[in-house]
Amino acid sequence: MMNQLFGNSLLFGGNAPFVEELYENYLDNPGSVSEQWREYFDKLAQLPGHVARDVPHLPVINAFAEQAKKGGYRAAAVAPADDKKQVGILQMITAYRFAGDRWANLDPLKRTPRPDLPQLDPAYYGLSDADLNTMFAVGSFKGVPEHATFGQILDALKATYCGSIGVEYMYLSTLAEKRWVQDRLERIHSKPSYTPEQRLRMLERLTAAETLERYLHTRYVGQKRFSLEGGESLIVSLDELIRVAGSGGVDEIVVGMAHRGRLNVLVNTLGKAPSMLFDEFEGKKAQDLTAGDVKYHMGYSSDVSTPGGPCHLTLSFNPSHLEIVNPVVAGSVFSRQLRRGEDGKDKVLAVLIHGDAAVAGQGVNQEMLNFAQTRGYGVGGTVHIVVNNQIGFTTSDPRDYRSSLYCTDIFKMAEAPIFHVNGDDPEAVALVTAIAMDYRRTFKKDVVVDIVCYRKLGHNEQDEPMVTQPLMYKKIRLHPGTRKLYADKLVDEGVLVVEGPDEIIADYRAHLDRGELLYNPVLAGYKHPMTIDWTPFLSPRYIETCDTKVPITELRRLCERLSTLPEGFTLHSRVKKIIDDRRAMGEGQLPVDWGMAENLAYASLLVSSYGIRISGEDVGRSTFFHRHAALHDQNREEWDDGTYVPLAHLQEKQANFQCYDSVLSEEAVLAFEYGYSTANPHELVVWEAQFGDFVNGAQVVIDQFIAAGEAKWGRASGLVLLLPHGYEGQGPEHSSARIERFMQLSAEMNMEVCQPTTPAQIFHLLRRQAVRNQRKPLIVFSPKSLLRHKDATSSLEELSDGEFQRVIGEVEPINAKKVTRVIFCSGKIYYDLVAARQEKKVAHIAIARLEQLYPFPEKSFHDEVAKYPKATEIVWCQDEPRNQGPWYWIASRQHLSRELNDKQHLLLVSRPAAASPAVGYASKHNAQQKALIDSALGEIEYYKLP
Repeated sequence: MMNQLFGNSLLFGGNAPFVEELYENYLDNPGSVSEQWREYFDKLAQLPGHVARDVPHLPVINAFAEQAKKGGYRAAAVAPADDKKQVGILQMITAYRFAGDRWANLDPLKRTPRPDLPQLDPAYYGLSDADLNTMFAVGSFKGVPEHATFGQILDALKATYCGSIGVEYMYLSTLAEKRWVQDRLERIHSKPSYTPEQRLRMLERLTAAETLERYLHTRYVGQKRFSLEGGESLIVSLDELIRVAGSGGVDEIVVGMAHRGRLNVLVNTLGKAPSMLFDEFEGKKAQDLTAGDVKYHMGYSSDVSTPGGPCHLTLSFNPSHLEIVNPVVAGSVFSRQLRRGEDGKDKVLAVLIHGDAAVAGQGVNQEMLNFAQTRGYGVGGTVHIVVNNQIGFTTSDPRDYRSSLYCTDIFKMAEAPIFHVNGDDPEAVALVTAIAMDYRRTFKKDVVVDIVCYRKLGHNEQDEPMVTQPLMYKKIRLHPGTRKLYADKLVDEGVLVVEGPDEIIADYRAHLDRGELLYNPVLAGYKHPMTIDWTPFLSPRYIETCDTKVPITELRRLCERLSTLPEGFTLHSRVKKIIDDRRAMGEGQLPVDWGMAENLAYASLLVSSYGIRISGEDVGRSTFFHRHAALHDQNREEWDDGTYVPLAHLQEKQANFQCYDSVLSEEAVLAFEYGYSTANPHELVVWEAQFGDFVNGAQVVIDQFIAAGEAKWGRASGLVLLLPHGYEGQGPEHSSARIERFMQLSAEMNMEVCQPTTPAQIFHLLRRQAVRNQRKPLIVFSPKSLLRHKDATSSLEELSDGEFQRVIGEVEPINAKKVTRVIFCSGKIYYDLVAARQEKKVAHIAIARLEQLYPFPEKSFHDEVAKYPKATEIVWCQDEPRNQGPWYWIASRQHLSRELNDKQHLLLVSRPAAASPAVGYASKHNAQQKALIDSALGEIEYYKLP
């Protein structure tokens, strides 16, 4: 029986993949395989001369596999000596697949000693030089014939996994992907094979990268540019990526990257004219932007030629906040893919270029990788390129640098294969780039190219790195440079004459002197057919409003469609009541509530060819149970026709409606939606926070993109933020969306900040955002309790007529001549004030609502004040503490006070200044609320302001 189980004649037949997959599952989780297999693998690990359980092994017995499938053989505890070596060979192959990268020649500086890894040493498996000519079966290893000598096997393993390329992929959960990587690398021993012409092109790319940096270094001494020197192989990688992508049908690529090497990419990859770059260095570039940005943050786009035809390249604008541009790129790519239809993911590609310290250190990458394969955010795989300088700003000590082995370990959460490659081997860089592109095309998943290189200069050109990394930079100063190493290699191999490399440099410099490129890939005069003209939406003047009316007959029709369900669709009882009420609203039997008005706004836009995208945590239902854009059958799973979206079934021909409950993320998802909104002005893009308070988790996106993107880069966006806001006793993290922060960011007509208080207002506000020929971000402080407040309703007539009112004056019948105090407020506090006024039977106070906080509606405000000639007290009343909310902004801009006459005084009523947005004690909240209302109505002392 022993010989039958272990005999070489039975090794690795058709069962090999089956057995190997079982074994790899066992390595990840022993409990994932059956008891029989687990017992066999456990005993195999105990064989003399073999590795312990935590070291990779490979089961090899064909007969055992057949019997195990049938519930037959159990594993033997020991095996004959020859069979032990056969098992050892297969274990060693697996070990190199798992850990060969640890011995790979990746570091151009050769600073790190090779780690002690016994499982990569043949002696660990009882193999020695005496076995070099012994034949063994190799299982699934593709680097040699099915049977090869130990010497051949070992040489092939080292060449494949321990050369200039080190690959990590054995954690991939699908055998097909692992076999795919093995097939691509093992058959060629990870050795590229390029023609002389292709190799000369790589040298030219390296020369362009290096020469541009050195040219700028001497022409603009001391100016910051964040040089690519030491990482010039990035230009080779991008060149190969674009060529391979174009050959595979990609005709649009969006690139995101930080500042390191950005100028080089702009010139040598996107074909930006050097003369334009020189003008920026010399401050000659005329800008129409109100602020502008530094040259190494600017974006660019061009159309270049590829073997497969024209390809549109876009380098996204980005701030200094590292990695934050990544989800912006993903959102932009998703939008472009959606416009292409079914093959969009094959046509449009996202490429992200990371720094090694940033990719491991910035949490936005984890958030982005978490949604990389989801329905509403997945772009069919992103190609990630890491420019691995082996230093983070001034940190290179491994005890401080990071906690993981590689900076790229974060990508393992998305099961992305990682190709580490020595940046001094441009051919290896090109090879893994091409393989990465093929992997992405084949499996529609993220993939990583980690170019291990160095940073020749400091963090910027004014930095002295020897202060903090003296030994590292002694090695760098002795390094001849990647271009020189590769040029010498081509000369030695007869591909190029001795003087060839210097001639290429001289030719490139001569072109730079003329402000030109030696090789320019740009297709002059070509316009990509999918380009969108944003000109109609870029009016230099602020457009306050537009016609947002909808005929009442159309509203009734849409109400009917929104309340119609497929036959047999079973709703939860609470949701059924909401849908039944919506039907009654359309029939005029009930007033329109907030949820219905919002759905009608979307519906009326969809049937008018405006696409809608709304995302965020729980937006289908909504956190506060008001939207119900997505309905769930109580008897079916979501993926089995268990979800119905009425807004997607309004009529046969309508625009696309997207509604996605996002992963639990603010920063990356909001950045994604911003990116999406900048790629298409014809869609209304909405992001809703679970509570408005949590938007501060995405503050970088708000500060750097939403508020300042137009001023810095001229990038328009119509993104809508719905931020539930209101003081209702829910504590510090469930009350405030931090109005004061948005008011502080408001200037130069950069965005609109509104706090609507009726269903009709949100209806007209959302429609205005889409219909108006203007794209500005819209910040909406949306309600919570008002969603079902008996007084916060509207009629269908108010939706079919009128517009968004920036100021809503007093709506109750009141004698204007008796009014001595006018209260202006915003949001939910209005209903509290009205209820208290009615309860106390106060007749001398008028209450008006400021529905648009920015841009401040000065004329409407002035007209409202003018209605009350005898009013001597003008009160601003707000829910928020004195040092928060809109007060300071309104007061500092003197919007209120400059409209007052000599007899009128401006007063503030608010909660006391506080460090926290709201109190957490219910009793204290109630006391503050009572004092706030009583103070506004003049029954207790209030703040007196100059």
